[in-house]
Amino acid sequence: MKRTVPRSTLKNLVKKHKPQLRLRGNTDLLVHLNFLLFLFRLAEEARTKAIEEKSKIIKYEHVVSSAKVIILKFFLESYFAYYNVKTVYNCIKF
Repeated sequence: MKRTVPRSTLKNLVKKHKPQLRLRGNTDLLVHLNFLLFLFRLAEEARTKAIEEKSKIIKYEHVVSSAKVIILKFFLESYFAYYNVKTVYNCIKF
């Protein structure tokens, strides 16, 4: 898989926010895959919003409203995964 961001750039970004962390060899690929997953989910959610409004075209408003939901889902998934909480996340309806 082609690396999209140089590892040094990613390392500098991480060090700026979390200086105590160290990166493994595949971190850049995991970040890239997470980004692709985010884009896929955003496109799916925007498509669903467009269909709900009976629109044939995905508009800016669909993407923005979907982005709010997807960002919240990604934040909650990472938060609950970090703290190993599974039961609370399953109860939340989006």
